[in-house]
Amino acid sequence: MATVLPSTQLDFEQVLSALRTQVDDRLSLWLPRCPPQDAIGTAMRDGTLAPGKRIRPLLLLLTLKDLQPERSTGPALDLACAIEIVHAASLFLDDMPCMDNAELRRGQPTIHLRFGEDVAVLGSVALLSHAFSIAASVEGFDHATRNQLVRLLAQSTGAQGLVRGQYHDLREGQRNRPMEAIAHTNRLKTCPLFTAAVEFAALVADASASRTHHLKGFATELGMAFQLLDDLADGLNPQQSGKDAGKDRGKSTVVALLGPEAARKHVEQHLAHAAQHLIEADVGDGHLAQLLGRFRAWPH
Repeated sequence: MATVLPSTQLDFEQVLSALRTQVDDRLSLWLPRCPPQDAIGTAMRDGTLAPGKRIRPLLLLLTLKDLQPERSTGPALDLACAIEIVHAASLFLDDMPCMDNAELRRGQPTIHLRFGEDVAVLGSVALLSHAFSIAASVEGFDHATRNQLVRLLAQSTGAQGLVRGQYHDLREGQRNRPMEAIAHTNRLKTCPLFTAAVEFAALVADASASRTHHLKGFATELGMAFQLLDDLADGLNPQQSGKDAGKDRGKSTVVALLGPEAARKHVEQHLAHAAQHLIEADVGDGHLAQLLGRFRAWPH
């Protein structure tokens, strides 16, 4: 028997579906259309447009909907694409043999297996450059705002963001670590692009410092929950998860340290803290709150 969704939940599913379609359509315009012999351009396009949750661009667009309901998607869609392109670039590198040595990503062979390690590295650099170009040239904002956007993207990507998180995961993940150290790695690995997404929206909407602070707190808690859910999904069949199973075997994760049940409780705690931040930001009953409901229903 088919599940019948409540009307409000169905409406939100339609909102998410429409936003994902807009993001994918816009990404398709931003990414190069290349003949098959152009391996770098083809890898950039195929790797970025592969089916994914699009959580990061959705965070930006849903935050903007909560802050300025009357505002059209407009230029924010380009910023959402820039964040998704950075995420795709990070996956190219994360999957490589010297990193996580993955074979499957989003239900497809990883980029280095399809195109070679050289193309994976160069394609990732090209994607990062492209994302910064988009953020620096997006229409509708003054130069100072564009500079801020580029700065936020750089901070989330660099040595205090994704790069540091991956380094910690590679160098410390095989050691026995206390909960605080694991959480620190998770925060660096996953949260920077989550917080950049909501900061982009807050900047575009000219949100107050207090509101921006709580939106960043929400994004951090959501990112931590997301990483734990990803760790819990490590044992799923690749057909379910779209990526290799068992890659966390032997790693010091929250699941390995505390067990699945305790990890699920930590997920709920992070989601509860995220919900409180939304209340403090005066958007406790908006689109982001509905997104939290989806995380609570996520199979884990």
